Amino acid sequence: MVDIEDLKERFLNLEFDTQELRIDPEKSVTVARVTGEVLPEFTDPGHEDFQTPPAMLASLAAGRHLPIDFPRLGGIPMDGGKAVTIVRPVKPGTHLTGRTHLHDIYAKQGRSGRMVFIVSRMEIFDADGDQVAINDSRMVVRERPDA
Repeated sequence: MVDIEDLKERFLNLEFDTQELRIDPEKSVTVARVTGEVLPEFTDPGHEDFQTPPAMLASLAAGRHLPIDFPRLGGIPMDGGKAVTIVRPVKPGTHLTGRTHLHDIYAKQGRSGRMVFIVSRMEIFDADGDQVAINDSRMVVRERPDA
């Protein structure tokens, strides 16, 4: 069984990936429309407050899912969901930088055994270095029962 406190001590809040990003305005409009967005600030590039929809920001991913020296947990990994926090509107076409670190690691007991949750956080910054969004991705690993 993995020691959660040891993982937290060793890996939380250590940046392990940096990505240079640019959101294509056309793709931004397409994502807005296919996700049912109707507000013109997300669907009309000519709108004075045109911005990237949260669903587009949720699709941004780090080049690595975990730090290079993160131990194998064994078990079955699954996508545990995404959450996006918009700090300020993100204009499509602008230069962005995503910096990723592990934000949280915790365990819960499920009907089929212990599950380990790993929250990878990408903080997204504009060209001036101002934070514009936070993108959390959760991975769930169902540990294998002891043999």
